[in-house]
Amino acid sequence: EVQLVESGGGLVQAGGSLRLSCRASGFTFDDYAIGWFRQAPGKEREGVSCISSSDRRPYYGDSVKGRFTISSDNAKNTVYLQMSSLKPEDTAVYYCASVVAVSACPTPAWAYIPAYDLWGQGTLVTVSS
Repeated sequence: EVQLVESGGGLVQAGGSLRLSCRASGFTFDDYAIGWFRQAPGKEREGVSCISSSDRRPYYGDSVKGRFTISSDNAKNTVYLQMSSLKPEDTAVYYCASVVAVSACPTPAWAYIPAYDLWGQGTLVTVSS
């Protein structure tokens, strides 16, 4: 079965860190474009970051630049999102998503949600003040 499974969410105090994981199964991890998105209560889903196998250049949303880092481990079929200096406004359900059989983040808009055709179930991150 082709799927993405997120893990690593939880409750953390403002200023703290968390690392989210997105494990892919059922498809080759040689060519991939994996994005992280988040959705806070009452808000639209927004792009957080994207990484791909083609150039490994990471993309970041303006609100997380300098605080979040995306990385990948091909041997583990896993993409990570290291989140530091967390703020209460980072509270959201975080989803990873992939563009199946594509090796580059969507261009010109890497955060264009309809471009992603496989989604995980999400993991909740709560940042307390």
